[in-house]
Parts: sequence; structure tokens; C-alpha cells
Amino acid sequence: MIKVFGQTDTSFASNGDVVLRPLKAKVHKEDNGNYYLDLETGLEYVDSIVEGNIVVAPTPQGEQAFRIGNVQKTKSKLTTKCFHVFYDSKNYLIVDSYVVDKTCNDALDHLNSATTPESPFETLSDVGTVDSFRCVRKSLYEAIMTVIERWGGHLVRDNFQIEIRASIGQDNGVTVQYKKNLKDITCDENWDNVVTQLLPVGKDGILLNALDDSASIFVTSEIQYDLPYTKTVSFTQDGINQEDYATEQAYTQALVEDLMMQATTYLETNCVPQVNYTLKANLEKITDVGDTVEVIDERLAINMLTNVIAYDYDCILGKYTEIEFGNFKNTLSGLVGNITASVDQVVTNQVQGISVSMNEQLQEATDSIMGVMGDSYVIYDGDQILVLDRLPKESAVNVIRLNNGGIGFSQSGINGTFTSAWTIDGTLNMQAINVINLVADMIKGGTLKLGSHLNASGQLELYDNANNLVGQMNRDGLKMFGLDGSYVVMNDEVGFAGYDRNDNPIYWVSGEEFHMKKSVVEEEITLCNQLRFIPIQITQSGSVVNEGIGLVSSATGGS
Repeated sequence: MIKVFGQTDTSFASNGDVVLRPLKAKVHKEDNGNYYLDLETGLEYVDSIVEGNIVVAPTPQGEQAFRIGNVQKTKSKLTTKCFHVFYDSKNYLIVDSYVVDKTCNDALDHLNSATTPESPFETLSDVGTVDSFRCVRKSLYEAIMTVIERWGGHLVRDNFQIEIRASIGQDNGVTVQYKKNLKDITCDENWDNVVTQLLPVGKDGILLNALDDSASIFVTSEIQYDLPYTKTVSFTQDGINQEDYATEQAYTQALVEDLMMQATTYLETNCVPQVNYTLKANLEKITDVGDTVEVIDERLAINMLTNVIAYDYDCILGKYTEIEFGNFKNTLSGLVGNITASVDQVVTNQVQGISVSMNEQLQEATDSIMGVMGDSYVIYDGDQILVLDRLPKESAVNVIRLNNGGIGFSQSGINGTFTSAWTIDGTLNMQAINVINLVADMIKGGTLKLGSHLNASGQLELYDNANNLVGQMNRDGLKMFGLDGSYVVMNDEVGFAGYDRNDNPIYWVSGEEFHMKKSVVEEEITLCNQLRFIPIQITQSGSVVNEGIGLVSSATGGS
């Protein structure tokens, strides 16, 4: 069902204002790229197909909202390209917002809360990268595109929910094969970034022979072509600091090892051309961009495992009409920053494979679960259900217990200690919890640890009711902000100091001395516990004739 809603509607559970019977309704979606609905209707809908109204159409990801724009009218029909409501983010301006050392999730929340007018979107991300971004006079859309470029990830658009995910798509065992379901295929190759002999350059121009003059400054691929592909690439090594190493040699060795690792990864990725395929096929098990597809075409010597990067979907027929997949595309601006595509290709061979390594923590978690699929046993044991790693149950080590008290987890057998549990009253007791986005009225605990090498740059922020940042604690110490732009800093570099809105110090501590530019004392000053400055008044006939400062000895109480 394709429905029309009003310009300001945000809930689409009803049938809307009008139910359409369109002549054409085709959705086009790209990974981190365009997302729109091509719509054609008869003239009977001329009062509904108007600028700004919302068309809700069925897609492989459920009903999605598209904003009507630039309606073209002819004698027989109405034609319009409706962009997903995500593109409403172009209408929300960020005047000046500074994201400092934040994860992708925090960056999205920070920018989404800084718009004029107030943003209608909700944001979420599981990308663990930490980065910074100063956003000045940009739309929310432009800010999100910059976040994808810097933090990496894939844009997920679900009506007014905006997400950036480390990985997307599913592997449903989809295979496209010539003479079966493959109708047409086009193959494009891109050799622009191919390199088989790399000269890597690191921090301060360091080369791979920094510790040994006889060592080679090149990294060479096992894959070679008739033509040479030799390039030099500079790599950033900002995370390696000399003060962290005891000797100059240890510091240099760390740089060389890191440079070799980065160069090897780069070479493995770029020693083969990037390939893009477009096919026309109706694949029933495709769910979204990012899905894994195996393509077999003996005529073109193709046997490839790759990912969907764009599709066209007919909302009326309920099927895909075109699918694009491959390992390169200009719109995939965030793909390189988040996954490493390792490609092994022998030019004369008929096999080309692409393996994708995901975010390390996500991969470890996936492997932990998928690695034991088939080695788990579920049994009903009277008043409980047990999930075991081996049988009989008495010999099991890893155990999940489910009963009317909740869910418990043990790594010491069915009679061991269940160190983690989710009890029926809603209490969650865990030794380790990894949360993407936590919202709570109150958090109680013993120790809150932020920062260190485990979670990059930890940060604590405090906001007032107007969503203004009033306090910040991070690796640079404690910083409190005033309404006039002034601020107070306390850290190991400046000690304790106050600054005006132009970053000029107005008071500070230097060694054992306290300095200030101006001072107002309301009552008195005592020096060295010996001398007091106090206000005095001279009166005559009950009237004050003069005012001033008097010096009083603190020791004797005299003047």
C-alpha cells in the first residue's frame, strides 16, 4: 500500500490522507548515497501530490517515508522524484558546534542537538572510532556526511531515525549464476589506485630502513603485472609519541614496525584493481544494501563473493529490478574508513575473492557466537531450560540457565557460580557490559573509569536546561564555562586559571603565587596574619564626611 501524508506528519501507522494506485513507484537506494522514490500517478491525485507532502511506500526494509518535490504535470499524469525524509536534514542549520574526541555515536548526538530549528531526528551509531570535528554554518545533512568521511561506517536511514553502522547487510546464501537467475551483467574495473611496489613514508619522513641502512625501503606484493605499479604513500602515526619510550631507538623501532604494518595492509588492499558489477536479476533473499552475494559467470571467468551497494525496487510488483554490487563505488565514502577489503587475485585464474574484516570487537563477538553454533545443546530440565556447551549436563562448563527467576550465565558448570544474570525484576548484573547508547535518570556505582588506552579519550560533559555545555572533564583536565564565554581551567599544565571570552588569562596560580588582573574585596584583607586592611568612615554630627581604608595590627588589635 502506497499512502500520502501531510507535510508535518511523523507517524505513518494509519492509511494517511490518501491511498494511491500509482502508475509507477520505484525506489532507488545506494550505500551512503541517493535514496529516493520515482513516482508517477494519474491526474486524479493532483490535490495530494503536492510539494512537501509525504509518500509512504513499501520497501525491502519496511514502509519508508519520502518527501514530494518538484512535481511535473502533463495532460495525462503527474511525475515526481520523492527523496527520503532523511534529506530533510538539509533544512536544519548548525551555526557552530565543536565535537572534540568523541565516538561516532556521541558526535551524532552532539550535532543533532545543535540544530536550528530543533531537529526531529533520532541518531545512533556503533562505530567505535574517536575523532574531532568543528562544524560551522553547515546543515545537519552536511555534518552527517562529514562524520561518515571521518569516522567511517554505513548510513542507515529508517524514516526519522538516522544511524551510522560499522557493518550492514546479511549473508543469506544468495547466488547469482549465468543461465539460472542472471539476466545481464556489466563489469567495470578501476586501476587508479593499484600498487604492487610501495614506498611508505611515516612520521617526520621516516622510512623502513631507519634502523638498518641495508634494509629495503619498499614493500612488494606477490602479485605483479607486466606493467610496473610503483607508488609512494605517506601514513599518519600520530598515536606514537616519543615520550612514551625509554630510548630513541625504541621509539624509532615502534615507528618502523607501525609503518610496515600500515604499508602491508595498504598493499594487500590495493595490489588488485577495484571491480564493480551491475546486474539485472530478481533475488528474493536480498534484504538491503550491504547484503552478501556470490556471483558465478563462467563466460566472464567470474566467481566472486561481494556486497550489494545499490538497488532499484518496484514497490508495485514487490521485487528488485536492478542490483549493483562490487568493491568500489564513489558513494562509498565511509566504507574504506571502517572495513578492510583484502583481495587475492591471480590474473590468469578464474577465482576472485573478497574477504571483509569487520570492527575488531564486533568480529570477536561474532566469532564467539558463530564459532560454537552446532556445539550448543538445549535441554528442558524440569523447571528450567539449560543451554550447554557439552553433554551430559554435569560435564558442561559454559551454561545459560533460564527459569522463572530470570537468565543466568555460568562459566563453571551447572553447579558453579552464575556471575552474570538478568533477573525477572529487571535487574541486570554483569561483570562487563558494552553499550552503544545509554540513557538513564541515575547511575550509581563505586568507580567510573574514563580514558586510558582502552577506550581512547574518556570525557565527561555537563549541560544546562538549554543544552549549553557548562562543564567538561577529559584528558585536558577540568573546564567550566560561563554564560559570557569565559571559562575556568584546572589541569597539570596551567594549574588553576580563569580566562575571559577572548582566551586572555584573568587570574591564575604560578607556583605558590596567585595572580589576578582585577580584584574587588567587600570587607577586609589580612596580610601574613599581621596586618588588616579594613574600611573606615569619618562622621561629623552624625553625617559621613569621609570614607577610606584603615590599617590595623592583627597581633595587638591596635591601630
